[in-house]
Amino acid sequence: MDYILEEVQEITLPKVIKWISSTVMIFGGVAPFIPQYREIKRKNDAEGFSLYVCLALLIANTLRILFWFGKRYELPLLAQSMIMNIMMLLMIHLCVKVKNRSQIIRGPDRVFTDFDWKYFWAWTDFQSYIDFLLVVSLVMSLLTFLLLDFIIYVEILGFLALFMEAMLAVPQLVKNFKSKSTEGMSILMVLMWTVGDVFKTTYFILREAPAQFWLCGSLQVLIDVTILGQVQFYKKGSGPAPHHHSGGRDD
Repeated sequence: MDYILEEVQEITLPKVIKWISSTVMIFGGVAPFIPQYREIKRKNDAEGFSLYVCLALLIANTLRILFWFGKRYELPLLAQSMIMNIMMLLMIHLCVKVKNRSQIIRGPDRVFTDFDWKYFWAWTDFQSYIDFLLVVSLVMSLLTFLLLDFIIYVEILGFLALFMEAMLAVPQLVKNFKSKSTEGMSILMVLMWTVGDVFKTTYFILREAPAQFWLCGSLQVLIDVTILGQVQFYKKGSGPAPHHHSGGRDD
């Protein structure tokens, strides 16, 4: 009984905040994809979601996991990458299933082992995406194992992983700029990105994560704020803006 009381007394507010923020870090990244997953499942339509988001996040998080072996950062951040990879594979699995089901006339199967560049990341079976991820993981793991003692390699690996993730909103920003409109883009979604990225970057700084984390996190916040600025700027434009549908960061 005394042992339990001692354990309870050791629970302090800073510890509770740390546990909560770590949990948010681990699961917060996948949260925006849950409504997207449910919507695809409900509508039986995956056209509005670009699988290239999954590609970018799978590679970014695989590199980030390997970065941990060269430069140990916090375990919640490592867990976040693993959970994000699982979520991306679930998204791909659903999209492939929905796309195959919605085809009236079934075209020829496209698989990774065809090695046809034209159909890269547009394969018709889920196994091909797994095969590709395994090949990338094996090649990068071998390279990391051989170059683990080279600090410059480890630092570049970490930067590439986080820079890829930071660049995810750029296509949205470019699309808004070209169309001179943010019509069809969810402002709430961008606000959620901004809040999430501010929280994430603050967490990186306070937890003294490697520089790559907070530098790329700050870049993400800057991109988010620029997109929010576009909302205000294009709203002031003369006349009604043409309608442009957008599916989020992935467009």
